[in-house]
Amino acid sequence: MLRRSLSVSSIDSQVTLVETDAQYIIAAGALRRPLRQPRPNSQFTIGARRVIVVVRRYSTQQVPKGTSAVTKLAAAGACIGLGAGIGYWVAKEKDTIPNAQDTRVLGSEIAGLKVPAVIPNTDYENEAKPAYYNDTATPMHQRMEALVLDLQDRLVVALESLEPSRKFIRDQWEREDGNGYGISCVLQDGEVYEKAGVNVSVIEGTLAPGQLRSMRERNPQTANKLNANEEYDFRVAGVSVVVHPRNPYAPTAHKNYRRFEVYRKSNKEAGPVLAWFGGGADLTPAYLFEDDVKYFHQTLKQACDAHDPQYYPRFKQWCDTYFTNIHRDETRGVGGIFFDDLEDKAPEELFHFAYDAGSAFIKAYVPLVAKRMTMPYTLRERNWQLIRRGHYAEFNLVYDRGTKFGLMTPGARIESILMSLPLTARWEYMNQPEPGSPEAHLLEAVRTTTDWAK
Repeated sequence: MLRRSLSVSSIDSQVTLVETDAQYIIAAGALRRPLRQPRPNSQFTIGARRVIVVVRRYSTQQVPKGTSAVTKLAAAGACIGLGAGIGYWVAKEKDTIPNAQDTRVLGSEIAGLKVPAVIPNTDYENEAKPAYYNDTATPMHQRMEALVLDLQDRLVVALESLEPSRKFIRDQWEREDGNGYGISCVLQDGEVYEKAGVNVSVIEGTLAPGQLRSMRERNPQTANKLNANEEYDFRVAGVSVVVHPRNPYAPTAHKNYRRFEVYRKSNKEAGPVLAWFGGGADLTPAYLFEDDVKYFHQTLKQACDAHDPQYYPRFKQWCDTYFTNIHRDETRGVGGIFFDDLEDKAPEELFHFAYDAGSAFIKAYVPLVAKRMTMPYTLRERNWQLIRRGHYAEFNLVYDRGTKFGLMTPGARIESILMSLPLTARWEYMNQPEPGSPEAHLLEAVRTTTDWAK
């Protein structure tokens, strides 16, 4: 019998490598079958107790009938010895277990996940419209407030339908100066979502000089309407969403819809001198499933086409350009739609577009999480997910206009502004995926432009 010391990350003890012909593995407390016959020297014991562990990718097939009682007993004893709280463990031994760090069994949370037969709020086209939808007697900023609150509620319900262990916490806050409020719905450390935030903010105030300058620089029409030497107040109602699933195969996604109004400080009663809609939605997978990306884009395209056939191609290109990490020469993800300063149609028509596009996100995204959240994964996929999250954070902190605007706003609520950042991320020096690998395939997708909705 060959014995050799190994280290285990989640257990404060040394283990001994044991040569055996066991054909089953313990993974998250359940007996599962490896994808291929285990090689020698790939099992070990902890202390005096033998634990049959093959550090391999595993399938979710049940143990076949006819499994010997000895094998079952060994597996049961290992489960008891490890305890119910141990989800996974890490073995590091380059000489005897090549690339063990790439095939470590993770994903204990997937065992208890169930995909619901119906995901709520994904059939917005056939659902009755709310009262505010056609309430033209109410000021537009109040109707927009009603819309973002409604979008928040419907998305939270849809996301919670997949999460068995936690609910969103609702943190309602008010600005210290009394100029507005917000509701931050956040779910952390769930089994499906490592971090998900659905935030609403309804605020007003005075445009800071830097904010006014930024608005004038990005849009010539805005520069013509706003005098650089005049003071302006603003009013904005918006919903901002970022979802970071736990499973590396389930994509991250972002959504934001808002209406922004600008008033002359000296004559606010005259109404806004400038008002526009902005927003969009985009997908950021760590692993590329082309059918998922096509479905996401096609769903958003249908919502756009119902209002203007030029919207999707225009906003898709805008999204590809805007969500780019210039320093890495790659887009943040695989795109979606993005628009800002939208005032090319009557406010009523643009409001209806914002309703449809915001509602379409639930249909476009939540089913993708349901589809991928039960896929087994290993440390290799987890590490790559964290690296991609690092790139996601880079964009949000370096380029995102919404983040910059929020941080420049006096009295801003920093916790809500930085809600978009992932709970965990990873930066590796000179990380280069192996050519032809799934990770390299993802990099190819974010370094090229693809017409996903054709």
